[in-house]
Parts: sequence; structure tokens; C-alpha cells
Amino acid sequence: MAGLRRDLGLLDVFAICAGAMFSSGFFLLPGIAAAQTGSSVHWAYAAAAILILPAMLSKAELATAMPRSGGTYFFLDRALGPAAGTVGGLGTWIALVLKTAFALIGMGAYLALLVDLPIKLVAVVLTVAFALVNLIGAKESGSLQRALVFLLLAGLGIWLVAAVPHIAAAVPGGASSGGTELLGGWGGFFATVGFVFVSYAGLTKVASVAEEAENPGRNIPLGMGLSLGAVTVVYVVGVWVMNAVLEPAAFRASLTPVADSGLLVLDFLPAAVSTAIVVVAACAAFASTGNAGILASSRYPLAMARDRLLPSQFAQLNRHGTPTWGIAVTSCAMVLIIVFFPIVTVAKLAGAFQLLLFGAVCLAVIVMRSSGIDYYRPSFKSPLYPWVQIVGMAVSVWLISEMGPLAVLFTTGLVALGVVWYLVYGKQRTSRRGAIYHVFERLGREVHRGLDTELLDILRQRDEEVEVEVLFAGAVRVEVAEDRGAWNLIHCVSKAMSQRSGLDGLELAHTIVEELRVGLTPCVGDVVVAHRQSDDVREPVLAIGRLRRPLHADNDELLRGAGVPDDVSALAVVVSPTGSPDHHYRLLAALLRKLEQDGVAEAEGPLDPALPALRLRLEAT
Repeated sequence: MAGLRRDLGLLDVFAICAGAMFSSGFFLLPGIAAAQTGSSVHWAYAAAAILILPAMLSKAELATAMPRSGGTYFFLDRALGPAAGTVGGLGTWIALVLKTAFALIGMGAYLALLVDLPIKLVAVVLTVAFALVNLIGAKESGSLQRALVFLLLAGLGIWLVAAVPHIAAAVPGGASSGGTELLGGWGGFFATVGFVFVSYAGLTKVASVAEEAENPGRNIPLGMGLSLGAVTVVYVVGVWVMNAVLEPAAFRASLTPVADSGLLVLDFLPAAVSTAIVVVAACAAFASTGNAGILASSRYPLAMARDRLLPSQFAQLNRHGTPTWGIAVTSCAMVLIIVFFPIVTVAKLAGAFQLLLFGAVCLAVIVMRSSGIDYYRPSFKSPLYPWVQIVGMAVSVWLISEMGPLAVLFTTGLVALGVVWYLVYGKQRTSRRGAIYHVFERLGREVHRGLDTELLDILRQRDEEVEVEVLFAGAVRVEVAEDRGAWNLIHCVSKAMSQRSGLDGLELAHTIVEELRVGLTPCVGDVVVAHRQSDDVREPVLAIGRLRRPLHADNDELLRGAGVPDDVSALAVVVSPTGSPDHHYRLLAALLRKLEQDGVAEAEGPLDPALPALRLRLEAT
């Protein structure tokens, strides 16, 4: 499987998250929200930022444990099974396409303040332009994203600084009244919280490109946290400024509140210049959402195609390392929606489905933690587990109910579409089961061991920089001359390990055999890698045994059906001290990667001069 390039650094993650949140939530919706709750509208934005935290923390944990393209799709598929993954993948792709197209429509509307151009035509041209940038590569798309976000922040910075002198002279009923007005009571306030909550929904979009992030264990949670903090400050302070400088009636009737307030706070500039500053900032916001939307949404078809839930063409990467089919189909879908559909209405309804997925992601964290899978090792763990996740699920249900029956109907339709697609196309092409089967293992249900292997492979690729050279330099190396079967190989390596470490060689051998029989022993090429933790060692110990002639798995009762390669040429055994499972699995991941890159012969290093005597003793047993 061709791999995506890890070209996205911390600034790219920050820009993708921040850019995905800035658009209609700030440049179109504040006036509409103020009409529902009055001058307390900025507090509604603050409350919505707090309520997004469970989803952010849950996605950050899942993304650092499983940094794979597809984000929500991949998490739900591996946690709850391919049926839930199909619903999440198709539904999220549709929701992102709708909201991204909506953002580009908004950009066309703001450009119309400067140049008289057809709004939909502008949106179509922008869609094609961003698609071309994304085809060139994630690094180039990330560079454009950084430029757009920092241009946006610069424009908003000028607007906010210029507003300071005007706040003291704010009109009655504005922000100077303390922002305590509740036009519709507390019910109206909470309805407004649900209304503006979707302004932050783009925060977790970066999880879909986690596979392309450098050091995802650090950059994804840090980038998400920094972007949420920065965007929350701009939202809350910016909406408070709009409320302060505009007449209440004018603010609540405005669909361009940033531009309207800009004419007042930038009154020391000509009207054309102040309008241009605001329009440039708005266009940067909508463009960043559009660019991030194509970048993120195109990875969902890629991930689903890898798992055979979509045609294989979507898994193909071009020479720039980007998914051509995913970007092309995503962009074409956006163009069709922009031209033929009432996008404003449908895009708002798509927010309800995103809320459903936020709740499902919180459930996925609970399932993965409860599964007992050793290889689920997130670099970042959500604090206050499981209460944060329980609150996140409750918040999602509550906010969907606040959005009305039409939103519930739309969400139900997307769920039904995903289920039908899975039953008609995906079910016959996949046999995977989610980690939820591991949760039910204690009740006697069937477990899908393939997930353990996949998570180990993810762990191996994630921790590329773990140092294992010292371990190999001190490894016990054994060459087994005669082919007496897998048990003889295991016995020889275990005995060599016992002479070096003091472990009970026979007990170690039986442990390795049991792991083989249940299919839990990882393999790299023709090398079987066994591992365990023990109180009897103070530091990690490695033993490697080679066969002079490969052992055919079909001809050996122990190896037959154990999930090992057809030909086995070597066995590596690593034993680490108990008490530090994270270190043990990082070491195992690095060991697998080194064996994959170098092979046994190259990875072994020079033979120990004492090895021939050891070899003779083992062959004589």
C-alpha cells in the first residue's frame, strides 16, 4: 500500500484546524444568533467552545493512537465495526462537501461587495483552483493554508485593535450592558449555543489527515488545542465588538456583520479601504475553509477504498502522493451542489450529522479503552476518562434535539444511506470486526484478532525514532543447523535467552508456543517475533535464532494455521521488564521496523566470538 507523505508540521495542523472553523460562523451567523438571544450572544459562542472539548479530546486520543487517513471513518470502523465506519465515512464526506461548498458560496458573496461577479461562478472557479493545489501535494496545500489563516488573523487583528476606542462609546443595549440580555430566556440561549456550535465543528477535521502529520502524537493534540484557544478568543471578543458598535436592530438583521462593523471601527480610512480589509479577511477565512475542506474530505474515500468499502481506484495515489480520485470526485460533487442545490439550507442540516459523529467518536474512545487491546497505545490520552466522553455523547444528543425535526430527519437519512451502501457493497468485501468484539470477549463473543495486528503495525510506523541499536548490539544470536521443526527453533532460542538473562527457558518456550497457537505473534517477512514482559529482567533482552534452511509452515503442525509466513527462516524474542508497558511496545514497534528495513542478517551485527560454542551446545540438545 503506497503511503502518504508526512509533510504537515505543527503550523500546518494549527492552520487546518483554525481555517476550518473560520467562515460562516464568524462572518455570517453572529447577527442571526443575536436575534435569538440578544447581547448574550458572545457567551453562547464561549459555551459552544467548551462543549466541543469532549469531541476534541476524544479525536486527539484516537488520532495519536491510529494516525490514519479517514479520521472519523477509521476510528468508528476499528472501534464499532465496518457498518458504523461506512455510515461515518460516507456521512462525514457528504457533510464536509456540503459545508465546504457553503464556505465557497460565502466567499463569493463577500467578493461581490468589491466586484460584481456571479457568486456561484466564483465558487466553482475557487473549487477547481483548490482542487488543483491539493492534487500537487499536502505540503503545498498546507503552505497555502498557513498563508490564508495568517492573512485572516492579520486582518481581524487590525479590525479588533481599531475597535478599542469605539467600545467605550458603545450604544445602549450593546456589549457595554454586560452581555446579559436573554431575548428568549435560557431556552433561547441554549438554542443559540446549539446554533453556533457548528462554527467549531471544523476543529476535528484535521484527524482525517493525521497520516500526513509529522510527529502526530505531539502536533495533533497541540495544534488542535492552540487553534481552539485562538479561534475562541477571536469569536468571543469579535462578536462582543460587533454587538458593541452596531445598533441592536442593525446587528440582528445583518448577514455581513464584520463588514458592517468594519465601516464603523475603521472610520479613519476611506470606506472602500475599510471594506477591502474586511473582504480580504473574509475571503481568507472562506478560502481556508474551502482548502481545508477539500484536503480533509478527499481522504475519506481514500481510507474507505483501502478497506474495500469503495472501489479500489480511490486508494490510488499520484506521483505527488495525493489521492487523485478522492480529490476529483470531492471537487466534482462540490461543483454540482453549488450549481444545483439550495446549499445554505442543506449545509446547516449537515451540522446535525456532525454532532451525531462527535457522540460516536466519544463512544469509540470508551470501546477502545475497554477492549483490552495491548496495541492501543495513544500518545495523548483524554483526561477525566470516561466522564468527558459521557458528557460528549449527552451534549451531542441534546444539541441535535435543539436543531429541530428536519435536522433529525436529515441525519437519519444519512445514516440509512451508509447502512444501505454497506449491506449492498461493503459487507461482501470485508470480514473485519471492530474492537467492540474485544469488549464482548469476556461475555464469550467472537474476537477479531486482525485488529491487534493492524494496531501493532500502526504503532510500529508511528514510533519511527525509537532507538534499538543498543539492543541489537547486545543480542544473543543462535544459528540452528538442523531442521527439527518449529519447537526445536523455539527451544534453542529460549535456552539461549535463559543463559543470558536467567529466565526459565522452558517456561519462555511454552509462552511463545501459546502465542503462536492463538495467532498473536507478529511477523516481519520470514521472521517470527515473540515478546513478553518479565519481573526477572532489569533491562530489555533480545535473542535471534536463524535456521540454515527455511521451515515451511504447512509442513509443521505448530506453525500451520498460526498466521505466520509460508516460509519461516528466523525467530526473534524480546523480553522487557514489567512495569513499563508503553516502553515495551515502543521497543517492539521499533524492533519490527528495523527487521523490516534491514532483515535479520544486517540487523544482527557482528557475531559474538563466544557464539560458536553456544551454537554447538544448543544443537546437541
